[in-house]
This record gives sequence, C-alpha cells and structure tokens, in this order.
Amino acid sequence: MLLADEAARGDVQPIYIGAGLAWESAERAMVEALLRSDPLRGHTRDIVALSVDMRDVYAATHWAVTGEPPAYHTPDEDVYLPGRNIVLLTKAGVYCAAAGIDRIVLGTLGHNPFPDATPEFRLTMARALSLGLAHDLRVDAPYAEMSKAEVIRRGQSLGVPFELTLSCMSPVSSPTLPRHCGTCSKCRERHDAFIEAGLDDPTKYETVRFTAG
Repeated sequence: MLLADEAARGDVQPIYIGAGLAWESAERAMVEALLRSDPLRGHTRDIVALSVDMRDVYAATHWAVTGEPPAYHTPDEDVYLPGRNIVLLTKAGVYCAAAGIDRIVLGTLGHNPFPDATPEFRLTMARALSLGLAHDLRVDAPYAEMSKAEVIRRGQSLGVPFELTLSCMSPVSSPTLPRHCGTCSKCRERHDAFIEAGLDDPTKYETVRFTAG
C-alpha cells in the first residue's frame, strides 16, 4: 500500500534491504510481482536491493532465522526484532545520501508497540543520519496513526492488488507466488484487518483452520 500511495504522489525509489531472515526470498518475489502490477508498473524506479546480514547478531535459534515464528494467537510483542528499524534506516540512509534522495518512508502502523516505531525515534534517526552523512534526510511514517484496517481501505481506493502483498513470517513456496502460512501472528493480524475493514480477504493461506469462514 505504501508504494502505491507514494507512487500516486510522485517519483519513488523502492529499496529492499535483506537481513538474512527466513521470509526474505518470498517477500522479495512478492514485491517484484507487485511492482509489475498495473497500479505500479511504470510509476516507480527499478528496485534497489541492499543487504545487511543480522544472523551474526540474532541467535541461530531465533524464530526469524529458523522460519518458525510465534503462533497465530500470540501478541504483537512476540515478534519484536531488536534494532530492525535502526539497521534498515542506516543502510537506506547511506544509499539515499549517495543517490541524492532526501526522504525515507517507512510503513510503521499505529498499533506498533516497539521502541523503534515512535516519532521520537524517527526524528532522532533522521537527525543522526543527516549529521553523519552531511545530507539532509527526513524519515516519514505516513501510516503511523492508522490501523492496518484503515491502510487496507486506503489500498483498496488505490487499486492495490492485495494478492500481491505479503505479511507472513513463514511463507510457503508454490509454483507461482509464495503463499501465506495461515498460522503465524502476522497472518492473524492480516486476516483480522480485512475483517475489520469490511472487505473479503483475497489471501491464499496454506492452512485455513484459523481463516476459513
């Protein structure tokens, strides 16, 4: 949704940052399919792929590394990845300074309970990056006061093909595009948001015992 929203406003440079986590190959495949879709094709620059491997920081047994995430009904706090937005903004900031880009946009949502999702954090990171890179950078989070359901309604108004979006921590490979597992807490958050938004959930879930009906 964020890509479509930004593309409707002007020039956009998509940046994908891999950190060595379990879902990234599926996430990258879905992003590239989304960029080829009608609402976005020709409205963004080619995606830039960067990397900063976090597997030397997170334990080898960490769920984000093993691909065995918290279960469907666990709370959001169980999926915290320490330092994630610090790392993403730092890598993206260095790239943006070199490319002459002055604004970074994050998809942080209103219910995000983590310390790296606050306005104070974003302002502080923007200030530190601007000072350290001698390049003025702004960090925006336009959905930071919105629920996931509100973002979905926004995406519908923009014609976003929701079947080409991914919010799953254990996606399942398929001959075409990856499928949502249907058993992780991100799948629960996604499905609940469609219900709250009053829209049919078009997501293909590998397991439907929680999402059927």
